[in-house]
Formats: sequence, C-alpha cells, structure tokens
Amino acid sequence: MTDQERQQERSRRRSERGYFPLKAERVEDDAWMSQPEAARHLGITLIRVGMLIANGHLAPAENPTGQAGVTTTSVQTEKTWRANATIPAKFARLLKDTINWF
Repeated sequence: MTDQERQQERSRRRSERGYFPLKAERVEDDAWMSQPEAARHLGITLIRVGMLIANGHLAPAENPTGQAGVTTTSVQTEKTWRANATIPAKFARLLKDTINWF
C-alpha cells in the first residue's frame, strides 16, 4: 500500500466518524436573531448560546447579509422549554449534553 493510499484510507475513516460542521441556513431578518440578542432574550451568557448551538438546542442561521445568529423559532422553543421543563428533565438534558461532549 502506497503512502497516498494510506492517507486516503485514514481520510475516509475520519469522514465516517459522524462529525458534521454546523450548517447555518440563510433566513430572512424577521426569522433571525443575533447571538447576543438571543442571550439577552434567554437571560443567559453568550458562551451558553454557543453551547446550546453546539448541542443542537438552538438552530444556527445567517441573515441575508451573512451575519451569524440563530433562528427566532429556536429561541422561542428554548425559552418555552426552560419555562416548562421539570427538574428531572433539566437534569436529563444536562447529562445528555455532557455525554455528547465526549
């Protein structure tokens, strides 16, 4: 097996690990919210917004000018979940999100 074949094989195995880049959909301004605005709306820090995006709880989006943010629908869904979730549900989510980081 040549060096090039070995490198292609390693690259193929890496691509099968299930990692995926965060793909942000382009949405209209009324369906888009900046990350700092989402943090203020949810009453959390900006880094927590990033963690919610990474864990799939907030949907990344771009406005028509290409600025990164989140969808307003996902922010409303998260706000509703936080208001109505029981303590066991919050603990289960924390556990699941922690495990997903490994």
